[in-house]
Amino acid sequence: MRIGELSRRTGVNAHQLRYYESQGLLPAERGANGYREYDESAVLRVRQIRHLLGAGLSSEDIAYLLPCAVGEAPELLGCPELLTAMRARLRRLDDQLDRLARSRGALAGYIDAAERQGGESYPPFEAVPA
Repeated sequence: MRIGELSRRTGVNAHQLRYYESQGLLPAERGANGYREYDESAVLRVRQIRHLLGAGLSSEDIAYLLPCAVGEAPELLGCPELLTAMRARLRRLDDQLDRLARSRGALAGYIDAAERQGGESYPPFEAVPA
């Protein structure tokens, strides 16, 4: 099938499909006319990629994980390399969440302190003409 049909069948635009190919996630053959040609397995592969992207994985992570992917959802076989990669990604996400929680706490503290000071604004803010 050509890229337009794969796009229609998966709901993923052609630009994204070309990106997946460039990242080594989606193999494509070239016809005599130079057009990309995909086999039937490409539909499943694109759905797997979309699910894994939805889990916050990078295209680099996904390229590593796809050989262990089974089914559309996908289920990932417990390859040691796979588990190492997923644990590393989880640690990065936990670190990001910790930083966001600290930032949120600091901002909430500033808001609370400002509200306790009352309604006066100092220095006075002047309206900026639109």
